[in-house]
Amino acid sequence: MSYFDAASAAPLHPVARQALAASLDEGWADPARLYREGRRARLLLDAAREASAEAVGCRPDELVFTASGTRAVHSGIAGLLAGRRRTGRHLIVSSVEHSSVLHAAQACEAGGGTVTRVPVSRAGAVDAGAYEEALRPDTALACLQSANHEVGTVQPVAEVAAVCRAAGVPLLVDAAQSLGWGPVEGDWSALTASAHKWGGPPGVGLLVVRKGVRFAPQGPADERESGRAAGFENIPAIVAAAASLRAVRAEAAEEAVRLRELTERIRARVPELVPDVEVVGDPVRRLPGIVTFSCLYVDGESLLHELDRAGFSVSSGSSCTSSTLTPSHVLTAMGVLSEGNVRVSLPPGTPAEEVDRFLSVLPGAVAGVREKLGAPSAVRPAAHGEQDALVVDALGKLCPLPVIELAKVIGDVPVGATVRVLSDDEAARWDIPAWCQMREQEYVGEEPANRGAAYVVRRLT
Repeated sequence: MSYFDAASAAPLHPVARQALAASLDEGWADPARLYREGRRARLLLDAAREASAEAVGCRPDELVFTASGTRAVHSGIAGLLAGRRRTGRHLIVSSVEHSSVLHAAQACEAGGGTVTRVPVSRAGAVDAGAYEEALRPDTALACLQSANHEVGTVQPVAEVAAVCRAAGVPLLVDAAQSLGWGPVEGDWSALTASAHKWGGPPGVGLLVVRKGVRFAPQGPADERESGRAAGFENIPAIVAAAASLRAVRAEAAEEAVRLRELTERIRARVPELVPDVEVVGDPVRRLPGIVTFSCLYVDGESLLHELDRAGFSVSSGSSCTSSTLTPSHVLTAMGVLSEGNVRVSLPPGTPAEEVDRFLSVLPGAVAGVREKLGAPSAVRPAAHGEQDALVVDALGKLCPLPVIELAKVIGDVPVGATVRVLSDDEAARWDIPAWCQMREQEYVGEEPANRGAAYVVRRLT
């Protein structure tokens, strides 16, 4: 079995496993106590904090350990907003942030605050100028991920941090996806990360708040971790997280070159092997091990099952999955195809032979799913005198069937005529425009209908 979902959770690094086992014997006691066992635990905790701070590029007393990356995000955003409540309650986030950031933004709105969601390019990147335009006198905080978790696009953190610094607004960076590859550059104010993203054990997060940044911890007071993370520290897991971060950093430069070559191979070969595929994300400014593509006329859940049966564990941002009936917010914000989406995220040490085997299996898996769904093989030219407009009733049909029905009939109208697709599937709102861009047809727009909506497409070729 080939595990290609390291962006969700990286396999436990051997160094983390060794450190975890060793620290179970020494780090079980309360590090706040003065007796021998407590002092041993405190030494381990302090050493892990110093090692982690060195990797982040901050002072040890600026870093605390939390119970998860999500907890670090929620505590960080809540504390920074509370610390600047006299300034205002306006929060800026990008539209492709991790769900933990977006959920915190929703909580801000529910509490009476306001949120600006900055759009991204089709490659998934923000523009620093958009953050500058979003700044207001009552802006308390801005958030930006260092790199996107679904498509691998690296964000211009340093440029955005400079804009925020000039305005006197702190910037919180979600570095969960990138910290294992290197420190986050720029004059940021706060940072969060999660150990399971770089090969550490789950259940360990990092929250860094620079000295001088106003921060007011929320919730009941707690004496541990400078009052910013309540509860007894899981010292064995923390030690393992710090040890694995140091280990992956030592291997990062060499491994990044190798993984980039493998993902470049996937990016280049998938469109050659599989028709009607869109490779998404920035082709240059991206993390080494992530490549994401979307396949037209494919049910994402079925494709993942086919690949799983073939021995490959991959992820999907498709709307057609068992966990959600709405498309990935990242893909929809980018304006790219969401149906049949596959994210391949290679863990360090992935053999090149396994990538080649994946490329040999993928075409058959996609073709099999398309055949089951009755997807069109090609668009036929329109016959002379056929009707000038066509209505496709796709009501009650879920992704990718509305797009499949559209593709089947686009050739039934002459060039310049329109097709109206009636659909009540939420994914159609994003997938039909994406299909038009891929197939060089014109997306006219969305019209109201008695049920769902009518999506109007004009045939250009």
